[in-house]
Amino acid sequence: MPAVLIDTRIGAFLAVVLAITGVGADAAPAVGQTLDLCRFRPTFTEDFNSLSVSARGESDSRWIAHTPWNGDFGDATFADPGPDFPFRVQDGILQIEARKGPDGKWQSGLLASATPTTAGFAQRYGYFEMRAELPPGPGTWPGFWLNSNLPQDAKQSSVEVDVIEYYGQFTDAYHSAVHVWDKVDPKQSRVEDHVTAVPAGSLTSGFHTYGVDVEADWITFYLDRHETWRVATPAELSDPLLILVNLALGSGWPIDHTPSPSIMKVDYVHVFAPRPAGETSGGGCDDDQ
Repeated sequence: MPAVLIDTRIGAFLAVVLAITGVGADAAPAVGQTLDLCRFRPTFTEDFNSLSVSARGESDSRWIAHTPWNGDFGDATFADPGPDFPFRVQDGILQIEARKGPDGKWQSGLLASATPTTAGFAQRYGYFEMRAELPPGPGTWPGFWLNSNLPQDAKQSSVEVDVIEYYGQFTDAYHSAVHVWDKVDPKQSRVEDHVTAVPAGSLTSGFHTYGVDVEADWITFYLDRHETWRVATPAELSDPLLILVNLALGSGWPIDHTPSPSIMKVDYVHVFAPRPAGETSGGGCDDDQ
C-alpha cells in the first residue's frame, strides 16, 4: 500500500481481472482449508477497549499514526491523532474516519505498530488477523498489511504482505498481495497478486476476519479463517513484520463520489506465533471471531 505503488496500473489490473473472472453479485469466497488456531499462541492482542497512539512514537504509544518511513499514500493525508479524529473508540470498536475538510482536502487515519527506529511490535512468522467492517462507497481504499520492520536508511530488500486491499467501487472482490521491494534497483521489485471474490456488498455490511499465516515456506491468506490463497515465501523475508491498518482513498480511482465521512470499523487486531513442538494449547485456542 505504500506510495511507490503504481496506483493506476493496479486499478486497471483489478478491472481486467473482474471482467475476465466474471465476478458478480452471487460470487462466493473461495473456501480452502480452515485455519487451526490451536497451532499458535497469542503474542499481540489489540481489542481496542482503548487506543494508545501518537503521531510518531511519542510517550511510548503502542501505535503511531504514520508509516515508519514517513510516507503518505493515496488521496487523503494521514492525520496526527486528535481527540476525536481520525480515530475514535466506542464499545470496543475502533473507528478510522476519512473526512473532507472545508478546503476540499481529505484527511484520514493510519496505524502502524513500529516506529522509524524499529521500536514497537513486529514478528517474522505467525498468524496475523484483523476483524473489521469496511466502509462503503467508491474511492475508499481500506487495508490491513505487514511490512519489513527496517531502519529508514536500510538498503536491503523489504517485503510487504497485503492481507486485504479493498477498492470501494468493486464491491464483490478484494486484493491480497506479496511485494518484494528492491531498494537498490527498483526495477527488480516484484509482486504476486490475488483477487478474492465475495458476495457483493458483504464486506461493508458486516464484520469479517482477514488473516495471513506467514511461514518459512508458504504465506497463506484467509477470509473468515478459510484459506483463499497461498504463495511461496520470498527468500527476502528475513526480518520481522510490523502491522499497518489504514483507511486510504483513491489508488488511481476518483474520489468525487466518496462519502464524507467514511468510516472503517475495526474490532480487533490479533497476532499469534507458532507453538513450539510439543507445547499444547491447554484449550481456549478458538479466539472468538
